[in-house]
Amino acid sequence: MSHLFADPPGLSVYLLLAAILFSIGVYGVFTRKNTIAILISLELMANAVNINLVAFSRFSQDLLGQGFALFSIALTVAEVVIGLAIVILIYRTHSDIDADTPSAMRG
Repeated sequence: MSHLFADPPGLSVYLLLAAILFSIGVYGVFTRKNTIAILISLELMANAVNINLVAFSRFSQDLLGQGFALFSIALTVAEVVIGLAIVILIYRTHSDIDADTPSAMRG
């Protein structure tokens, strides 16, 4: 049974995982009307990019990709904070968080 996990997964496994996560995120962005669901989908897409950065960093034996991934995580956190602040403001003014609500504010 110990031979089952003897070899670590190759680069293609990580790239496939990242592609699946990115595809789920793109699907969520294009099909959801709820603003929080769209933000979660964007987060999935950013995490797929981070998986790619770390995977390429690991297989090229260079730590630069991991540094970019940490920087990307910090930017994603800032994006989520600003996005949630905007969602809260929209909810306070319209009592709704659908993505179509801000377009009604154009007047």
